[in-house]
Amino acid sequence: MPKLTIDNIPVEVPEGTSVLEAAQKAGIRIPTLCYLKDVQAIGACRVCTVEIKGARTLVASCSQPATEGMEVKTNTRRVRQARRTVVELLLSEHDGDCQTCNRSEDCELQAVARELGVKDITYPGAKAARFRDTSTPALTRDTAKCIACRRCVTVCNNVQGVAALWAQNRGFKTVIGPAFCQNLDEVVCVQCGQCGAVCPVGAITEKDHIAAVWEALDDPNKHVVVQTAPAIRAALGECFGYPPGTRVTGKMTAALRRLGFDGVFDTNFAADLTIMEEGTELLMRLKHALVDSKKGGGNGHKDDHHTPGPLPMFTSCSPGWIKFLEHYYPDMTANLSTCKSPQQMFGAVAKTYYAQKIGKKPEDIFVASVMPCTAKKYECQRPEMNDSGVQDVDAVLTTRELARMIKQAGIRFEQLPDEKMDAPLGISTGAADIFANTGGVMEAALRTAWEIVTGKPLPFENLHVQPIAGLEGVKEASAKITGAKPEWSFLEGAELKVAVAHGLGNARKVIEAVRSGQKQYHFIEVMTCPGGCIGGGGQPRLTTNDHRLARIRAIYEEDEHRELRKSHENPAVLQLYKEFLGQPLGEKSHKLLHTKYVARTKV
Repeated sequence: MPKLTIDNIPVEVPEGTSVLEAAQKAGIRIPTLCYLKDVQAIGACRVCTVEIKGARTLVASCSQPATEGMEVKTNTRRVRQARRTVVELLLSEHDGDCQTCNRSEDCELQAVARELGVKDITYPGAKAARFRDTSTPALTRDTAKCIACRRCVTVCNNVQGVAALWAQNRGFKTVIGPAFCQNLDEVVCVQCGQCGAVCPVGAITEKDHIAAVWEALDDPNKHVVVQTAPAIRAALGECFGYPPGTRVTGKMTAALRRLGFDGVFDTNFAADLTIMEEGTELLMRLKHALVDSKKGGGNGHKDDHHTPGPLPMFTSCSPGWIKFLEHYYPDMTANLSTCKSPQQMFGAVAKTYYAQKIGKKPEDIFVASVMPCTAKKYECQRPEMNDSGVQDVDAVLTTRELARMIKQAGIRFEQLPDEKMDAPLGISTGAADIFANTGGVMEAALRTAWEIVTGKPLPFENLHVQPIAGLEGVKEASAKITGAKPEWSFLEGAELKVAVAHGLGNARKVIEAVRSGQKQYHFIEVMTCPGGCIGGGGQPRLTTNDHRLARIRAIYEEDEHRELRKSHENPAVLQLYKEFLGQPLGEKSHKLLHTKYVARTKV
């Protein structure tokens, strides 16, 4: 435990703590730009420089270890001038369009400049070359705004393991982007948006769908409905000054009504529907593996319209993860659940079942989604997502975009009353809420599958499978099945083994362990983004682990306050099957709610 002084304040910290972290412990703020807590500390921007007694030059506090007896000064004239010079140089080449940039309200470069008292562009000169990349459905890149902090490079390479972005050239000519300065659609990019989530400026942002939604709302011939993902209710409040993890479900619903949507619904409804389909699919795969294959064939279910796929079965709710597997492990696409994501299930149901109920044609209904995820913008445009006869989901707003729409409409969010969502597509259970968290889809599926097999609740305290909760990158759980119903007797005594991974780098670890035979699982949940959807690329910036944990707690609280906490108890979903779909994995549900995946190349 080294002891040091920072601005004459004594501090004692664990071995390996950086000077920046030690200063934070002492209650001293040091400005940063390239630093990402728990992810990156490379000292690239030099904004966090400090003066250390005995050192010849100023040092970057984010990468400098705190040592015994060190004397640090963070606010000398030399330090202030150095920081100001660094920011002035960054501003001199930053072509930011600050008057119209959508990062004006939360631009970290602007904030640091204000904090350091920068009032003029001291070094006018050449600007970085501007190249706008709008090649993908989800993301927009603007090289003129980039400050070469390398946050996006670190996240894309070290966290996600995708490696779509790299630093190229040197000095003033440095460009951050795909190899050989290609467009994003020319390389493997899963469009998760984690690059944009960590970008301190507006160099990488989501592709804006706000105009398309306003246009639909203004069209008297369109019946416009909206669905909101579970992660939104634990994060939207941050855009209006609420602490991270504040649940704003009721105010969010009220705001959507005031924006003019004809139906305010919940993706949670479709999450419960997903569990009905996915849980049944898992059981069919288990039956096929344990019984039918030993008998020399069989498709596992008399009304199933496809042969059950192999084990382990992977979840299919996260479109960035789907694209990752299609590119890097195309031979394992059969292991993906054939279920569409809740977003896409909702769109298909809204333009068929709901359309019939209200007497509308599918083409007259406009479905907007509010998602924590930029990859959902890509997903809704996949060519196979049109089983309603038209594009099932028409536009996707991120959490940030919804906040901008609310502000554009002049709605005072904090003054809104709490309202409830519309029926029937707004009715859901607590199992659907926890889809937002890493481990949540797995837990929701187990709540239903276990009860189908045994007739008893999942044998974990308060229905929470603790081993797969939290922010550990890869998590495992197992449970021995006892007391199986007669029709499921083949599972009696079986040890059900599951795994959860969040962040695509961790997904790669799980896949490689399965391929090598090191690990055996029956069911694996993968979420593209760290923390799951609560840490999605479209959530309020900047998402740290503290933010993730606060949002996770809020989602679990939402679940625990529910009267219904298992997907198979959702009365609206049961009514949907009775009136329209028939049964899980039946002919109609297979057509509307399931899909196939594509083996893609790596380039």
